[in-house]
Amino acid sequence: MSARHQPIPARFLPPQRGPADRTGPPRDLIYQPPFPSSLPDDPPVFASSIALRLPLDMSPHATTKGVHINGTNGVHSVNGVNGTSSASRPLTPGIYAPIPTFFQPDTEDLDIESFTTHVVRVAKAGVGPLLAGSMGEAHHLTRAERVTLIQAARRALNDAGLRDVPIIAGTGAGSTRETVELCKEAAQAGADLAIVIASGYYAGAIAGNKKALKAFWAEVSENSPIPVIIYNYPGASGGIDLDSDLITELAIECPNLAGVKLTCGNVGKLTRICATVSDPSFASLYPRLNPNAPFLVLGGFIDFLLPSTYVNAHGAITGLANVAPYTIQRLYQLSEATRTNPSLLPEAQRLQGIVARADFTIAKASISGTKALLEKLYGYGGNPRKPLPPIEPEAVAALWEHPHTQDIVRIERELSGKAAAA
Repeated sequence: MSARHQPIPARFLPPQRGPADRTGPPRDLIYQPPFPSSLPDDPPVFASSIALRLPLDMSPHATTKGVHINGTNGVHSVNGVNGTSSASRPLTPGIYAPIPTFFQPDTEDLDIESFTTHVVRVAKAGVGPLLAGSMGEAHHLTRAERVTLIQAARRALNDAGLRDVPIIAGTGAGSTRETVELCKEAAQAGADLAIVIASGYYAGAIAGNKKALKAFWAEVSENSPIPVIIYNYPGASGGIDLDSDLITELAIECPNLAGVKLTCGNVGKLTRICATVSDPSFASLYPRLNPNAPFLVLGGFIDFLLPSTYVNAHGAITGLANVAPYTIQRLYQLSEATRTNPSLLPEAQRLQGIVARADFTIAKASISGTKALLEKLYGYGGNPRKPLPPIEPEAVAALWEHPHTQDIVRIERELSGKAAAA
C-alpha cells in the first residue's frame, strides 16, 4: 500500500471542534515572501551579557557535501512527473528571504546586477533566497522575467561558491494549468522548489470550497517536477485562508508537498500543523517524493519565531531578512540553541523583542519601504513597478530614523562586520 493511501493513525486525525481556525492578526504589509553560515564564531555580547558560540555547522542551511548539480550553472534536468521530483539541493529548516525584484529607474527593466548582488548578500548570511514572491512583485513579472531571475540567481550563487544553496521560486498563477507550467519552467531554469499561492481572482467561488482548494494543491504538486510549498496568505489571495485541518490533510496525502508558509500569522494554526508533521513518525509514515524536501512549517512573519521553536516549527520566510539577514539568522540560531541550553533564553527573548518591533514598523512601509531601507544600507533598492507607488521622501526619513529601525540596524552592522572580519 502506498504512503498516500495508508490509513491515517488516530493521533494524526484532526480533533473535532466548533468554529474554524481564527484569522490571524491583521497585517499592513504585502510581505510574501536563503546559506552556508558566515556568522562569526564570537558574536557580540548583547544587553543580557550572554555571549553565544555556535559552530558553523549549526547553520540551518548546512549542506551535505557532494550534492550533485545537474547541468551548467546548476540548471536541473527535468525528470518528468508522477514519480520523480528533481530538486537536488536539500530544503532545511531555517530562515528564507523573499527577495525583492529590482528595476531600472527609467525603463522599469530588470536590474539584474542589484538583484544578484542582493541574492548573494543574504545567502552569505545564512539566509535562503525565495524569488518572485509577493515581496518580489511576482504579479508584475512576465513569465520570461521569472525565468531570467532564477537563471541569474543560480549563476550568481554558483559563482560565489554557494552551489549548494537551494532556490525557491514563486509559481502561483491564475489557473491550475498555468501554475503547473510555471513550476516546470522554474525547474528548467534552475529552481529547486516552488511556492504556490491560490489566485484570489475567483475567491468568491472557491474560498469556502474545501474540495476545490484541496484539488488545486494536490494537482499542482502531483504534476510539478520539483517539490511545492503551500503559500497561505489571505491578504494576497482574496481572503482565501486554509485551515489547519486542510493543510494537514494535504501534507499527509501529497508526497510532493514540501511545506507551508503561514503569512496568515496564525500561531494556533502553526501549532496544530506541527503537532502532526513534526511528530517523529510522520516522515516514515508519509515519506516525501523527494527525501531532500521534508514538509516544513514556516512562519510568514518573524515576530513569533522564538515561540514557534517550542512547538517544533521549522523557521520562517520573512521580508525583514532582506534588511537584517545576519540578525534574523542569529535569532534563529539562538532560538534553536535554547532547546538544549535554557540559559540562552533571556538573550533570545531580548533579540526576539527587537526583531518583532522592527518587523512591525518596517512592514507597515510595505515593499517600497523595504527597498528604501536597502538603498540606505547597501546603495540599491529603487522603486516598485507601477502601479505600486514609491514611498515619499519624508516617510523614508521617518522610517530610517525610527528607534525600532535603528535598533535592528545597529545589531545588523555589528554582526555583519564581525562576519566580514572573520
